[in-house]
Amino acid sequence: MAELEVLAVGSQALVEDLGRPGLAHLGVPASGAADRASLAQGNRLLGNPAGAAGVEVLLGRFACRADSPLLVTLTGAPVSATVDGEPAPFGIPFVVRRGQRLALATPRHGMRTYLCVRGGLGGTRHFGSVAADPTSGLGTPPLAPGDRLPIGAASGEPTAGVAVAGVDTARDPVEVRATWGPREDRLTDRSVGQLAEAFWTVSPQVDRVGIRLDGVALSLRNDEQLRSEGVVRGAVQVPPSGLPVIFLADHPTTGGYPVVAVVADRDTDRLAQMRPGDRLRLRPHRVSWAAD
Repeated sequence: MAELEVLAVGSQALVEDLGRPGLAHLGVPASGAADRASLAQGNRLLGNPAGAAGVEVLLGRFACRADSPLLVTLTGAPVSATVDGEPAPFGIPFVVRRGQRLALATPRHGMRTYLCVRGGLGGTRHFGSVAADPTSGLGTPPLAPGDRLPIGAASGEPTAGVAVAGVDTARDPVEVRATWGPREDRLTDRSVGQLAEAFWTVSPQVDRVGIRLDGVALSLRNDEQLRSEGVVRGAVQVPPSGLPVIFLADHPTTGGYPVVAVVADRDTDRLAQMRPGDRLRLRPHRVSWAAD
């Protein structure tokens, strides 16, 4: 079986597919790719199923070697890459020959670059997925130099003549769609307006679990404690600090702070590409929520 050998890892490199959705009632987080759209793009270019596993590389500086000819793509955060020192393209399939070294630099912007391989990658499978969830310990452990990843059999034909662009988080601010959440009424009237109108900055406290926003501290109407409730990807919680936290791929299945808004699912992929210091605005609208 063909394998991909890991030579160098920067901040973090994880094997990710589309995760374990539908198991929250068992306490199993969904996890999976932080930017699902970019993973799916890379797989489509190669003729893989959209959810085939690839490598999610945090802030570049990743290198690997092929032990047989491989067709690969890079998507997500735009990055300069080389194959044995020669420039490699971004957003289109290219070949890495047996023994060649593929190396990624640091992305110009964005957080996560996806390396997809025709046939998809294997790994440690839990609950039907090889997706790494470092918080729970499920799935494939975080990659380290010397790891060897098995490559599956190709099932579809690569896409010819199509290129995809890298993610764009350079706009200031990035506008993020949301709905008001089931606990919006816990916010004071003033804070309802502040959440929707303020410019928020991504704090250094950002990972695959979620991002904390810096800005004006929101106020709650009272300090009454909520029972722990189920939470979803994109849930906007307000902890005692008043600074919102938005959950991402590795979020817990329950939480006890009020969920005052929920980011549109598609826009959580964009949030996963935002760096500390990037600015955003939340654009919540109203929907009807069922009574408690």
